[in-house]
Amino acid sequence: MEHFVVSARKYRPQTFKDVVGQSAITNTLLNAIENNHLAQALLFTGPRGVGKTTCARILAKMINSDGTETEEEDFAFNIFELDAASNNSVDDIRNLTDQVRIPPQVGKYKVYIIDEVHMLSQAAFNAFLKTLEEPPKHCIFILATTEKHKIIPTILSRCQIFDFKRITVRDAKDYLKYIAEEQGISAEDDALHIIAQKADGAMRDALSIFDRVVSFSGKNLTRQAVTENLNVLDYETYFESTNLILDNNIPGLLIQFNATLAKGFDGHHYIAGLASHFRDLLVCKNPETLSLLEVGEDTTQKYMDQSKRASQEFLLKGIELANECDLKYKNSKNQRLLVELCLMQLASITFDGEKKNSSRFIIPASYFKAKGITPIPIQKEKPTQQVTIPEPQQQPKQEEPVTSVKEETVTTHEPPKPKIALKRDATTTSGLSLKSIRAKKEHQIRQMEVVIDENDLPREAFTEEEFISVWNDYIKTLHTKGEKIMASILEMDTPKLNETSIELEFPNETLKLELEKAQYPLMEYMRRTLKNYDLKLEISVNEEVAKQYVFTAKDKFEKLKEKNPNIELLKTTFGLDL
Repeated sequence: MEHFVVSARKYRPQTFKDVVGQSAITNTLLNAIENNHLAQALLFTGPRGVGKTTCARILAKMINSDGTETEEEDFAFNIFELDAASNNSVDDIRNLTDQVRIPPQVGKYKVYIIDEVHMLSQAAFNAFLKTLEEPPKHCIFILATTEKHKIIPTILSRCQIFDFKRITVRDAKDYLKYIAEEQGISAEDDALHIIAQKADGAMRDALSIFDRVVSFSGKNLTRQAVTENLNVLDYETYFESTNLILDNNIPGLLIQFNATLAKGFDGHHYIAGLASHFRDLLVCKNPETLSLLEVGEDTTQKYMDQSKRASQEFLLKGIELANECDLKYKNSKNQRLLVELCLMQLASITFDGEKKNSSRFIIPASYFKAKGITPIPIQKEKPTQQVTIPEPQQQPKQEEPVTSVKEETVTTHEPPKPKIALKRDATTTSGLSLKSIRAKKEHQIRQMEVVIDENDLPREAFTEEEFISVWNDYIKTLHTKGEKIMASILEMDTPKLNETSIELEFPNETLKLELEKAQYPLMEYMRRTLKNYDLKLEISVNEEVAKQYVFTAKDKFEKLKEKNPNIELLKTTFGLDL
């Protein structure tokens, strides 16, 4: 079996021209070498797999080249790579500083590449400071790290810092296409694009994924094979979801989401991808932002076609709902229901039926459409035109009373239909304040101040037996509703009927206030049932009656003492307390 070399090592760049996506840094290093402006301490920082160690090796090889060496010469005796993750002690740095003093045997410079330099201990950093600041002329240090913030400032100030950026999706895809051609592999453009996106800006990860997918699908790399192997949701899933949403097809949308979960995908991944899909559709609405869409050419056309169906308002609302679901997902106890609810809301954005009525019609417009009727929108009432009649110059006739009329307003529109006018205050109050409770009570009182014709109200006669029967029915209704306290208050005294006045007598002011608060539904029920709107409630307080009721422990004791005076003797003998 022939030894296999992974693409990340096989296609590692040998010159600065082969480095992908770091043209600014490679050009700077080339100019520094040509102009002899190369610093003796360099710091390469950036994400994983973007070419930091590769550029360090190329730089170490170039500064020792004089044009007479062979292509296979790698200056292994002049280049020292140190892994700071496993050599992070003070002793390791001391050994390094001892080696620095010895000049190179071949070439001009000894290059020390210290990878993952942020793993050095605090003592090791301090031991390395002097050597890093004033190294010998034949020595150059290249430090590489993914976490620059963990390096102490005294080290950073002694280095020339180069920030490596993430590899763009387009650059990664172009490099993968070049490698596929080198290996004789037929690869679809969308398949390479998905690999580049999955790599998340790391070229080494992209090459590793490429090797894995090639092992799965062979010489023919298709989009379907890549999505199946990498377990990523295909573009087609989101295109289909968006079409179902735009068609307001909630059942089909929920079935598709269930099928997506059955394939092993996470609901969080699905809803986040749907938000990104809406974003891509929004980008396609304007030709100037089309360059922000990082997909293949074939997929770009699909995005443009679907963006014509979706309005900008729908996409903005869809992104808002999907992002809200994304934020709530981790804290939700029923995550599937959360996503399904979000999908139903998305499918209802453009729904113009019973769930979302037109703003101009009380009955949905779809009802009229189904009946073949064209509804007429409600016209707003035109403003009143006023005509001012000036004061007449002539004197009124003697037989008519003299009146002083300065001006008179005449309305020219049709008289409005009679309305029930309620008095309203201009100020508003908080629903949690005591003032609001008083305002609510006053509002209930004002509701009785309706401008109506009293002659139209019924005033039928009724007997006292009928009145008591209706009164008891209302108390039963309160018991049924669970309002036991108010029912008990009404049962404390038998009402007396004095013509149209209902007279009640209570032993204290508290019971009177409680009944006054609840008198409106009581009187409404009595008037409506007895068909007599002249009924009114009169509540009085009789302090003498209060003595008949036992409220406190002291009252109970006094009642017991009246029945048996020996209770006082019992209390005194044993020193009892109430």
